[in-house]
Amino acid sequence: MTIRQMILTGIIVYSSILAAAENNGKTVAFAQDTMANDFRKAQVYEVRDAFKKYPNIHFISSDAKGKTALLISQINNFIDIKTDLLIIGTNDEKAVIPVISKAYKSGIPVIILDRGIQGDDYTTFINSDNIKIGSLGAQYIADQLNGKGKVLLFEGIKTADVTKLRSKGFLDTMEKYKGIHVIKRTGNYLRKDAIFEMEKLIASGEKIDAIFSESDSMLSGARLALEHHRINPASLITVGCDYTSEARNAIRNGTQSGSVLFPLGGSKSAEIAAKIFKGEKVPKHILIPVKLITKENVEKVKPIF
Repeated sequence: MTIRQMILTGIIVYSSILAAAENNGKTVAFAQDTMANDFRKAQVYEVRDAFKKYPNIHFISSDAKGKTALLISQINNFIDIKTDLLIIGTNDEKAVIPVISKAYKSGIPVIILDRGIQGDDYTTFINSDNIKIGSLGAQYIADQLNGKGKVLLFEGIKTADVTKLRSKGFLDTMEKYKGIHVIKRTGNYLRKDAIFEMEKLIASGEKIDAIFSESDSMLSGARLALEHHRINPASLITVGCDYTSEARNAIRNGTQSGSVLFPLGGSKSAEIAAKIFKGEKVPKHILIPVKLITKENVEKVKPIF
């Protein structure tokens, strides 16, 4: 595949990729679900920046724009150009299995980052405990509501394993509180989708007491919709996930109650890739800790971006 073809298929080509062939370096490709999502974009940039410590490792990435078929095509392109290692950020735990298996069986080490797949043909899976993320958010909201009220669960992409796991953790914990009623909406981890869904909810006249959003981006969108309708976000208990700088500022000013810290995992991916290239054995699964951030500890914890 030529550089022009790579660009046309959504692959971001850094100048260092040209140096890789000349200097016998290694090339790492990150096939990312979408760069429209702040978290997913920050993941790619964190990996890119982490590799600056390794002069012989060169980095390229692709943006599938949330389209599974394009993601599969881009992974196939990376296989065709004989990438030395793949990092995958998927939007579907099933559809990508054949192409990931193809890469892995061809001898390309594969790091699955953040969102898992229903298969074992990969080198390492790096993620956090998504059930715990949902449970932390649910417990905090239940405590703040004294076990009574109506809560909106803003879910991410339905086909992503992280969505299913976060929702499970949240709903399993909420089942203990018979005085809490949960309603669900889907925001696909995108601010604009959350704005649209929140606008519809407000227009319907349905009242809520709290929101648990499976990403801070969606919660930001919900806040914008609330403010547009002159509803003070501070009047609700709201918890997001990721702990971005935007979320930190909102927690500081009282328009967001909390956020579950969800590390990007980019630096860890780069570290594991470097070990693989050295021939070191790496774990099949690496779990990165999470924690709840509220006004009590917001000044003590650095946002993920």
